[in-house]
Amino acid sequence: MLRTQLSDALKTAMKAHDQNTVSTVRMILAKLKEQDIAARAKGNMSGIADPEIQQMLQGMVKQRRESIVLYEQGNRPELVAKEAGEIAVIETFMPKQLTDAELEAAVGAAIAATGAQSAKDMGRVMALLKEKHAGQLDFAKAGAVAKKRLA
Repeated sequence: MLRTQLSDALKTAMKAHDQNTVSTVRMILAKLKEQDIAARAKGNMSGIADPEIQQMLQGMVKQRRESIVLYEQGNRPELVAKEAGEIAVIETFMPKQLTDAELEAAVGAAIAATGAQSAKDMGRVMALLKEKHAGQLDFAKAGAVAKKRLA
């Protein structure tokens, strides 16, 4: 599903002469091809599935956010704008992100479902969150919320 969305978005952006979207989608497709090749080594000949693609996209957004911080420190507003534009394009292929309130509720539900009592149970809570909300939340934020609740 995501693969066809990416291909269609590339064609549409090329027709519209939208260079930012074309270059970003090509970058996504290149990363996807790289991940598919790595998956072949593990015996997966059909390529990675949508949940792994979403995780890949989430990683790409995270990288760009980290770059934005560095570019802002280096006083490079043109590179900040470029990275922000790439984030906007990448996020169009990701599911809607959970709000802070929804994140709190999801963490609470995961804690209740796993019966977590202390920080030792963080792994089970995070595994359940990753299973149910892949691509919908920032796991760094979720980890902080879970840690605070389990402390």
